Amino acid sequence: MVGGSAPLIEIGRLVHIRAEELQFEYSRSAGPGGQNVNKLSTRVTLRFDLRGSPSLTDEQKRRVADRLRSRINRDGVLHVSAQRHRTQAANRAAAVARFVELLEQALTVPKHRRPTAVSAGQKRRRLADKTRRGEVKQRRSWRPRDEGHG
Repeated sequence: MVGGSAPLIEIGRLVHIRAEELQFEYSRSAGPGGQNVNKLSTRVTLRFDLRGSPSLTDEQKRRVADRLRSRINRDGVLHVSAQRHRTQAANRAAAVARFVELLEQALTVPKHRRPTAVSAGQKRRRLADKTRRGEVKQRRSWRPRDEGHG
């Protein structure tokens, strides 16, 4: 879909984003790592300029913006963070994997639902079951006996 020599990140089968469109920011992590947590910047925040991306169509951008609005700032930049792993490289890979997963979900077009009518037979069976169930419950109820008979 997109030309050039930059490596492509595949989002589903039809969409590809150039790796150079992703920016990474590193900061100190709150995750595992012992004393490394205090010294190394292993938390990774992936930034993707949704509005300025040449890889997505306007319709795709709108769909992503609608579905991922809580992760997109006012400037139209999508943020994905990862800090679970002890190394920057592992967190970077995790952030990219999460980015791909989020975009795949956001770009999935929901299937059109055709409204269906309940058939006459189904209505009859449902009403017959309700009647039968009501009769069973009616038979369970307590009734006082006649005094003269018994």
